[in-house]
Amino acid sequence: MLESRLISLLRQNKDLGVKISSNLGKWGFAAAKISNEASFSTLNQYRLLSSLPKLAPYSRNFVRRTFVNYGLRSFHQLNHKGVHRASFRKISTVAASAAENKEGLKFLVTAGPHARKMVGIWLFASAAWVFSMVVLGGITRLTRSGLSMTDWKFTGSLPPLTDEDWLVEFEKYKQSPEYKRVNKGMNIEDFKFIYWMEYAHRMWGRALGIMFALPFSYFLRKGYITVRLGFRLSGLFALGAGQGLIGWWMVKSGLEEPASEYVEPRVSPYRLAAHLTSAFAIYCGLFWTALSVVMPEPPAESLACVRGAAKVRRLALPVGILVGITAISGAFVAGNDAGRAFNTFPKMGDTWIPDDIFSMKPLIRNFFENTSTVQLDHRILATATLAAIGGLWLSARKLDMHPAVRHLIGSTMGMAALQVTLGISTLLSYVPVSLGTAHQAGALTLLTFMILLNHTVRRSSPSLLKTLPSVAKMV
Repeated sequence: MLESRLISLLRQNKDLGVKISSNLGKWGFAAAKISNEASFSTLNQYRLLSSLPKLAPYSRNFVRRTFVNYGLRSFHQLNHKGVHRASFRKISTVAASAAENKEGLKFLVTAGPHARKMVGIWLFASAAWVFSMVVLGGITRLTRSGLSMTDWKFTGSLPPLTDEDWLVEFEKYKQSPEYKRVNKGMNIEDFKFIYWMEYAHRMWGRALGIMFALPFSYFLRKGYITVRLGFRLSGLFALGAGQGLIGWWMVKSGLEEPASEYVEPRVSPYRLAAHLTSAFAIYCGLFWTALSVVMPEPPAESLACVRGAAKVRRLALPVGILVGITAISGAFVAGNDAGRAFNTFPKMGDTWIPDDIFSMKPLIRNFFENTSTVQLDHRILATATLAAIGGLWLSARKLDMHPAVRHLIGSTMGMAALQVTLGISTLLSYVPVSLGTAHQAGALTLLTFMILLNHTVRRSSPSLLKTLPSVAKMV
């Protein structure tokens, strides 16, 4: 075996072994003892290759193959205590491990890597729960279930359990404008469906509050959470509690009689946009905080990669803001039911720009209440978002950056193209529930990619910059 030949050769050349150990010591790593049972870590193998000019060609090839097999394409190199094998792990876990012994680095979670892992899992799970809430909310809106419950309690209540209870709830719904103008003649079974949809959405949100509060209390008691993280999570929890109030404030607007008898009752587009924006804000806050817990340092191989990340950062931030604005404009499309108008693309009907886009007074109302203007705005913003992400992708191809950042930008470009395709398909299909839900989930997924990209290219700490070579060495 080539491995046994390498070990035998190193044993015969003790002076060379001492030289290798001294070189590794300069970089702050401890060389593993050369024996039949031990092996160098991936990073030590990488350093070792440049220190073996006297080794036979077959030995150098062996080391090269070992390095490639153990993680040439991984996001970042690990350096745990003892001997380990590098693996294709998530970028967040890798970066956290690499930053373990950095001096001056302030962690959001105390008590070591295990505590950071536990808190990180909890925060990622909470963010995923919010994601599911957004998707469920989209289904509730598309099935016109949101106005089926005509009252609201902060703590919630049991659903109807008997036929008499169902009849009571149904009679309440019959007094609403939606039943009188849209669902007149609905039977009790159809009512039960929309009621259960809205009830599930509300109770899923309350369950999220419990799921967040209990681990939060536990981690606080254990002393894992720092003051800075505690204040941040308390703010997110308060915003989540307020989300229920915003939701009822939104639903209440749909239970009021419309100004005109020719207008279908629907919730206020302003309140719907506020409800969706709040949900997106909670999700972004949880996801960013979770990344900060498990990835205290951004991935970096060299100072050249850091400079490349800085250039990407200047572009990624405004593009991320544009993605968020486009998503919020979609809330006004939903609030005005504008997706069921002008179901053609690229033209809106027979024209590129409808004639009535500025028909409302004052002028500003058209951008939030005029069906034609709202849809035109969303089309323009979606096209601009795709072009901006495409420009980011093209610009990044010429930069020296970490492979993880490059792959992430490529994934974001693919997701942007998919989201535009979903939007056009939803429009041409007259907004079916399946495509409409997928389009809303796609918006949050694209925003997730932008959050991850901005977090990955953020500034590195001075302690990390001191340890980086000018240019990454290639093997």
